[in-house]
Order: sequence, then structure tokens, then C-alpha cells
Amino acid sequence: MRVVLAGGGTAGHIEPALALADALRRIDPDIGITCLGTERGLETRLVPERGYELRLVPAVPLPRSLTPQLLTVPGRLAGAVGAATAILDEVRADVLVGFGGYVATPAYLAARRRGIPVIVHEANPRPGLANRLGARLTDHVFTGHPNTPLPNAQYVGIPLRRDIVQLDRFAVGDKARSYFGLEEDRPTLLVFGGSQGALSLNRAALAAAARLRAAGIQVLHMIGPKNTVEKEPPPGDPQYVVLPYIDRMDLAYAAADVALCRAGAMTCAELTAVGLPAAYVPLPHGNGEQALNAEPIVKGGGGIMVHDSELSGEWIVRTLLPILLDPERVAIMSEAASRLGRKDAAETLAHHVLRIAGGAR
Repeated sequence: MRVVLAGGGTAGHIEPALALADALRRIDPDIGITCLGTERGLETRLVPERGYELRLVPAVPLPRSLTPQLLTVPGRLAGAVGAATAILDEVRADVLVGFGGYVATPAYLAARRRGIPVIVHEANPRPGLANRLGARLTDHVFTGHPNTPLPNAQYVGIPLRRDIVQLDRFAVGDKARSYFGLEEDRPTLLVFGGSQGALSLNRAALAAAARLRAAGIQVLHMIGPKNTVEKEPPPGDPQYVVLPYIDRMDLAYAAADVALCRAGAMTCAELTAVGLPAAYVPLPHGNGEQALNAEPIVKGGGGIMVHDSELSGEWIVRTLLPILLDPERVAIMSEAASRLGRKDAAETLAHHVLRIAGGAR
């Protein structure tokens, strides 16, 4: 069987595709997997690093809504559809699974042209244009959010890496804190703003650093590879560890008692899968989907939410510090977050893919 995965641009599109690829390989080590991407996305690095074949098609940015601007792209889109069709023919694809992004639209149209089954996975509560188009071409639509408004949608959750879904935070907590140079027995706050960091989170956390330390809290803070801080906290006890990037987020989650973070779909899915309570700070721009991502977690008791404009060092001290100092409340929030997590999404989606592809052969 040969499966083609189309998802590129951001980690939010690529990581679920790679998690599905891993799940498919665990079920059938001989399955053929090809990933479609564009030369401008993170897939050019992430896909080869995970050992999968990457084939490129021209990027065709589309407007976020169905507007007359679509009329300006038919020539470029036709070229991308042709390139995607040639790849599907070459690998003799049995099924196409799309996750959104620039590469998904030409891939959906190419698969439809060849009569290849199309499967759409949408991670966000507000689907992008590519997946809205893709959902019109198939009955096989799966979502990472229970309230995503797509026809024929079935909620399965977001496919996640195995090192995340199998993580036992409490079993490896001491090892994880040691890995980052933290003490084993202090309450620990993890601060991160996604893979690139978030300036407002960085400023607020650093503004609260002295008072967090005075209260006995240690901090693991990923500022982002392109961000700098004007003044890092000086070495002291407890530790305040500032890193540009963390490549072992599983250990970062295990080291922490509470997180302060954005509310991207992948972040929310990972934190609930590992049972880590969080203070979510949705992006202040865009279509508001980050707030929608965090709302079910907050309502379920697994986290709290604050607007970006209200986040400050004082807010952290006033609102987040009392939670960190209350082990019973942290434990209750952790259990609530765990109840909302979906650890089986990759395997569930993989079995759907194999069923749909098998039925079309």
C-alpha cells in the first residue's frame, strides 16, 4: 500500500502528518509513505529528519476565504496540480491524506483527478481554505477539535508523536529536571511560546522572575531561537533556566508542574495528552482560533486563560504563583487536563486510512 501525505508550511500541519506516518509504519512496516511539501515550509527539514521521502510541488498561497482573489491564481494552481498529479502517478498512490497548508489544495485536486481516495484532517476549530475545499471532495473528514464545522466531520483528535503520548511525567520528572539543571523538589514553571517563542510571554515571565524565585519557584523558559532578552536573571537558587530552543519537549513537560504558553492546536493537544495544566495566552491576532482551542480545557478545569493584553509579570505573581504553590490544586488540574487528552489519535486515524485505502483498491 502507498500513502501520500500532504501537509506543509508550519509545524501544526507537518507534525500530525509525521505522527500518522509513524503510526502507519508501526502497523505495516512495509507501507510506502511519501510526503508532499513546498520548498518554503518547515517540511524541508522536518520530513527528512524523520526518515520519510519528501517530494516538492510549487507553493500556491490562497486567500483565507472564498473571495474573487481566487481568480488570480488559476495558472499557478494548475501547474501545482500537474506536479502533484505526476508524483501521485509515479508513486502509484492508493490514498491521499491532507492536513492543510499550501500543498494541500493542489494535492486534493490531483487526487480527485486520478480517482484516488481523499482523506482530510483538520486540526483547528476554524478550518483553513485548503481543507474547506478538500472537505467538498470527500466524505472522509477527520478533525482534531470536536466542534470543527466541516461536512461529514468525525472527531478523532490530533495525531501526536509517540514520545509525547507515552510520556509518564511523574515517572521521569526527576530525570527531566536534572536534564535541564533544575532541582528535583521545587515547583516548576515551564514558559514557552511555540517553536519560535513569544515576546509578550518572555517579557512577562522575566518581569516576574525575582518574585517567583523569592517564592521558591524554579523556571524553565524557552525564549525562541530568534528572540533575545535584554537582561537574563543572574544565576541563583532556585534556578531560572533560559534556553533559545528545547528539542526534548517531552522532558520539558515532565520537568514542569504548570506551563505558561500559547494555545495553538498542537500545544493544547500535547499538554492534555500528558496531563500538564497550563495558563494559556492565545495569540492576540488572527481569527481567534487559539482561544477556541483552549476553551474546552479551561471549562474542563485543566487550565486557565488570559488575554495577551492582560498578561504581565504582576498577573503571573497574582494569578499563577498561587497555583504553583498549591500542590493539591495542581494535581486536580493535571487530572482534569488528562481527561481531555486524546492519546490514540494517530492510531485511530491510521486505521481509518488503511480501511479507506483498502476499500478502494
